[in-house]
Amino acid sequence: MAAPPEKTLKNLSGKWVMNKTLSDDTDRILQMQGVGWFLRRAIALSTITLTISEYVKDDLTHIDISQVASPGGITSTEDRILDWEYRDHSDRVFGEVKGKSRWVKLNDVDDDDFLKKGWDDLEGEHVQGYVESKGGGWTADQVWGFEIVDGKRYYVRHVVVRKGDDWKQARLVYDYQK
Repeated sequence: MAAPPEKTLKNLSGKWVMNKTLSDDTDRILQMQGVGWFLRRAIALSTITLTISEYVKDDLTHIDISQVASPGGITSTEDRILDWEYRDHSDRVFGEVKGKSRWVKLNDVDDDDFLKKGWDDLEGEHVQGYVESKGGGWTADQVWGFEIVDGKRYYVRHVVVRKGDDWKQARLVYDYQK
């Protein structure tokens, strides 16, 4: 189901399921990130569910995400603090990475137009996440927000992954579930 009006980037808590019909294919991005064929196939055939808990602690926004691919039970977690400070993370799918997140205005996002366009709110703040692989040679830049897709409002992530001179991009669209 599309995102209800009370769901905003300041209130993302809840369950979100990737809408694979509306989302771009992620296989080429996952391949660039060193994810093997078997795991990519399992992810492609799975339902991806994000359980998000968003809260403010010590004046900083925290977004804790538990991600499950089912069937298969492939799980990962992301605990983001929106202060633009690097934090190390060991991820079951992506290996050893370091990442940072922040609130950002779109005009402050670096030079990638794909990350800046299509949002239903072009003036307000969005969430930006940036991850560097410690051994894989790739980076991933994401901007989160809401978009109108086929006449309905959805939670969306724009993702750009770079490795050397190569890059891939994808739009990931999520349905809200209570």
